[in-house]
Amino acid sequence: MAIQVGEKLPNVKLQTVRDGVFESVWTEDFFKGKTVVLFAVPGAFTSVCSDHHLPGYIELADYLKSRGADVVACTAVNDVEVLTAWLKAQRVGDKIVPLADGNGDLARALGLELDARGFGMGIRSQRYAAVVKDGVLTALNVDAPGEVARSSAAVILQSL
Repeated sequence: MAIQVGEKLPNVKLQTVRDGVFESVWTEDFFKGKTVVLFAVPGAFTSVCSDHHLPGYIELADYLKSRGADVVACTAVNDVEVLTAWLKAQRVGDKIVPLADGNGDLARALGLELDARGFGMGIRSQRYAAVVKDGVLTALNVDAPGEVARSSAAVILQSL
């Protein structure tokens, strides 16, 4: 069963980059005391994610922050090097923090995994956007496979 609004995020270890150095971060520590807009993509460098999902977050990152987000973060079931390379290739700069979920631990703990084995992609994360305040989920918008409707930056902005 998927996590519900009002529930605390599970504490799992993810990978990120700080000052050019890859490091582990626990969700409990990362989300503590902050309002975070977290969006998940099924895979870095995939066409829908690159062409339709990420661009809205790049464009609206500063506006999301002006409306109350301390951080905009992206997660995917990719290793930290792939996720970071994708964000670099998309010219994200420091607008979006990578939270690599290489083993799918976060996707599984949230109940938001996606079985993409039929496409040769293994188990991934569903496409979603969330607002997390001090570790507690306050909004969650999950898309149907192949769609970017409910999880867009423009839609999640309404939940801040």
